[in-house]
Amino acid sequence: MNESTLGAERLRDFLSADARELAPQLLGAVLTHESRDGAVSIRLTEVEAYMGPEDSLHPDPGSHTYRGPTPRNAPMFGPAGHLYVYFTYGMHHCTNIVCGPAGFASALLLRAGEVVDGLELAQLRRPTSKSPADLASGPARLAKALGLTTADSGRDALAPPFELVLPSGPAGPVSSGPRVGVAGAGGSDEYAWRFWLTGNPTVSQYKAAKPRNRKRPATAPPGATFHKR
Repeated sequence: MNESTLGAERLRDFLSADARELAPQLLGAVLTHESRDGAVSIRLTEVEAYMGPEDSLHPDPGSHTYRGPTPRNAPMFGPAGHLYVYFTYGMHHCTNIVCGPAGFASALLLRAGEVVDGLELAQLRRPTSKSPADLASGPARLAKALGLTTADSGRDALAPPFELVLPSGPAGPVSSGPRVGVAGAGGSDEYAWRFWLTGNPTVSQYKAAKPRNRKRPATAPPGATFHKR
């Protein structure tokens, strides 16, 4: 086993811990994606933890895995360090890094970050951005700046063309609060699993989920609820 492989496996072991404990520790980490267009590196400034159905003591109604595995959320049940990228609202991609032990679904949604390398390429991908600070200020913007789509879901973020480098020390003061745009109990103070670098200009603005009046499909069982993030 060469040095780079050993480093990746140690990092994977680190990411196999509880997502809620890992979230503040991942702030300041740098994720790089080197595509055929070039490399973009983003320093993470805001993340959200999502747990799986195995946590019977504290089930997470805001998680995509709340009702169990599906073809879409399968990467969340896989090994730590892999990507889970999903498509939402018919227009946006959002990126998660899977964590926890294999088979235990949990992940960290990468909500915001600062572009520290590949600024020109990130700007080409985000031509509507008004300043460097908002290039990756929000999960859809971050995924766009990195050039990630659902085609990258399940890929290993710890191996080329990706690289994840942890901060060498505390990245700064950390704040926490409810997750953004999560409906129902999963967006309450009880699930204050969003962590961000206090005062950082790239952190996205908090928005509570808007109540939705959705018609229950005829095939849905009585009492069924629906969640989307």
